[in-house]
Amino acid sequence: MDAVPAEAPDPAALELGLDTFGDVTLDASGAMVSGAQTIRNVVEQAVLADQVGLSFFGVGEHHRREFAVSSPEIVLAAAAARTERIHLGTAVTVLSSDDPVRVFERFATLDAVSRGRAEVILGRGSFIESFPLFGYDLRDYEALFDEKLDLFSRLLTEEPVTWSGTMRAPLEEADVFPKTENGLRAWVGVGGTPESAVRAARYGFGLMLAIIGGPAARFRPFADLYRRSLDTFGQPQLPIGVHSPGHVAATDQQAWDEAYAGFEAMNNSIGRERGWPPYNRLRFQHDVGPEGALYVGSPETVARKIVDTVRTLGASRFDMKFSTGTLSHDKMMGSIELFGTRVVPLVRDMLS
Repeated sequence: MDAVPAEAPDPAALELGLDTFGDVTLDASGAMVSGAQTIRNVVEQAVLADQVGLSFFGVGEHHRREFAVSSPEIVLAAAAARTERIHLGTAVTVLSSDDPVRVFERFATLDAVSRGRAEVILGRGSFIESFPLFGYDLRDYEALFDEKLDLFSRLLTEEPVTWSGTMRAPLEEADVFPKTENGLRAWVGVGGTPESAVRAARYGFGLMLAIIGGPAARFRPFADLYRRSLDTFGQPQLPIGVHSPGHVAATDQQAWDEAYAGFEAMNNSIGRERGWPPYNRLRFQHDVGPEGALYVGSPETVARKIVDTVRTLGASRFDMKFSTGTLSHDKMMGSIELFGTRVVPLVRDMLS
């Protein structure tokens, strides 16, 4: 089957947003910030993202010491009370270790308090702490996600659901509340396997590509497969988004100098568990270059890299994960300001 061509992104329709995992950071004195203060800082970051006109603010779910947010919907509800236009969602919700009915109920509630601005990005989770924490067997990793995604796709119709599987109790004409006013926008986060792209298409979810290593061009086959699969399953063409780490400062050198320590701390913390070699400046400089997945630099540098990515993949959304490791709150706020006021206009101009 021929590939479905990627359409050139429409500069006016392109959505540009931000993601955070609520990384526990250092303050100006070098002391570790509390988890509670980190969560309050995340809300302030969302407020600024709204003020500078960004499309989306996503908060990830984790259950480990490096990240403060384990209940994103509560943090997003706090942000909803203080924002007006920006869409609010997750990056990601670990559906495999949660219950689809409860996930839908929480996001329908968030959609109500935010007046229709809620989104959910569902994923299997690249971290596995939630599985033993909530009593799930890692041997069921694939089956849990596939079954629960199937159920969640049916809940999105907001009609009574009859469903049965092997991983949770069956439902018989179950009606779930509250209802949304205009539906709930939902995506599936994909790390780069063909099966995941096909699954997202089969159930009719937007595709959010988590590109955290290598060039964007490496993910073009997954975008093409997703588009072909949408046609195969009789689905309309749905959006493709990209989630990648980054940091913006006045110059490339300033951005590199500010961001490096955080990337080093995060990579080494997780790498000790996963057997990665120690992170170093040479690896970092490769990652911020054209062949790497880090969008770190001046507004002009970051904008050019985003434009290359959305053109390569035919993406209609780009979310930069602006928090990494120990990077301080004030540096993140500066990055958000520049992303909204400088990077976004540059991207739209370049695409035009």
